[in-house]
Amino acid sequence: MIQPREIRLCVPVLARVEGEGALDLEVHGGRIQTLRLRIFEPPRLFEKFLEGREYQEVPDMVARICGICPVAYQMSAVHAIEGVFGLDPGPWVRAMRRVFYCGEWIQSHALHIHLLAAPDFLGYGSAPEMAAAHPEAVRRGLALQEIGNAIMRLFGGRSVHPVGARIGGFHHAPAAADVVTLRERLRAALPQAEALVAWTAALPLPENGQDFVSVALRHPDEYPMNEGHIAASNGLDIPIAEYEARFAEHQEPHSTALYATLDGQPYLVGPLARLNLNQDRLHPSVREALARTGIPFPSRNMFHSIVARAAEIHYALLEAIRLLEGYREPPSPAVEGTPRAGTGFGCTEAPRGLLWHRYDLDGDGLVRHARIIPPTSQNQARIEEDLHRSLEALGLDKDDEALRQRAEMVIRNYDPCISCATHFLTVRVGRR
Repeated sequence: MIQPREIRLCVPVLARVEGEGALDLEVHGGRIQTLRLRIFEPPRLFEKFLEGREYQEVPDMVARICGICPVAYQMSAVHAIEGVFGLDPGPWVRAMRRVFYCGEWIQSHALHIHLLAAPDFLGYGSAPEMAAAHPEAVRRGLALQEIGNAIMRLFGGRSVHPVGARIGGFHHAPAAADVVTLRERLRAALPQAEALVAWTAALPLPENGQDFVSVALRHPDEYPMNEGHIAASNGLDIPIAEYEARFAEHQEPHSTALYATLDGQPYLVGPLARLNLNQDRLHPSVREALARTGIPFPSRNMFHSIVARAAEIHYALLEAIRLLEGYREPPSPAVEGTPRAGTGFGCTEAPRGLLWHRYDLDGDGLVRHARIIPPTSQNQARIEEDLHRSLEALGLDKDDEALRQRAEMVIRNYDPCISCATHFLTVRVGRR
């Protein structure tokens, strides 16, 4: 009979996530007694920075919350503020915002799949190490990421912290010739994206069936990106304005980020949750590519998130091509709005999941209060729950290095954006 070992494991850094943090793990009598995902980055205080600012400043300010998914923060903000003003920017702005969002999904997912997550599944300690053995895969990832960045630059002026979005639309409409050039690049990338779905599904993904609640936007006609109502696999179906009635945040002593729960329980947001709830909204070509993998969706295996990300890259390319067909420059790229007092809500699907904003404005359009709930803070309780289940399923009698590797794999699988979540990893394992 194997006796439980007395071990303390301390790993100073978790690489290949955005931000810094720690995992404390205490094992006693062959069972996990304490598991804390410690986030110790200093609070960002963006919600307080926004107070007293004019509404026109908000899109550029919230873009600075994240260098990887600035479009999501901008779009959630502009939707919320336009809701206060009763402003409808019209079909051109709506379509081009969706293209803008497609660019962010493509670049973020391509980065995560090829440089952050794939090394875990292929047994490499870093992306450069993996690149030596799989150069074509890494080149594909960088090429797809650059295509996403090109879309963001076209509408945002630059791909990092773009400045093109505004309340009512965009500051600038792309020239038709530039759109044609980009559209041809998108078409040329389709075979790579389709192949990526098969490649991710063929990775040696661990069997990891779990029970969890998926939460995502749901739209009557589209795969959710920048509009819809909030739905969940437990039957929840509410307007975005009712988020606070069912979802709650709380503080844990070991984290500078808040934790979110649905009716008191952890839940999942992100690409797997979106796919679980919205597979019927995908382009037929994407559904066919997923069917060829043999993976049944909805899936209860969290490691199928990487396949969901690949499917969303494929979808985003097809969707951007569709929306840019027959592109015409509008008379004006934006619609002017009139400030008024009120409360507005914005909710979009960032690459990592549901991103919810609320703004209280006064009659001059000044921000009196802001609340921003990012995806990573919503996933934190789910990550801890996943770690409990995954490590116990792996076997706590495994050596410390095996436990550390699986813990890091589980956390990276969620693609956490730790800096966004602070208002990711030293590992300490103590065995008694």
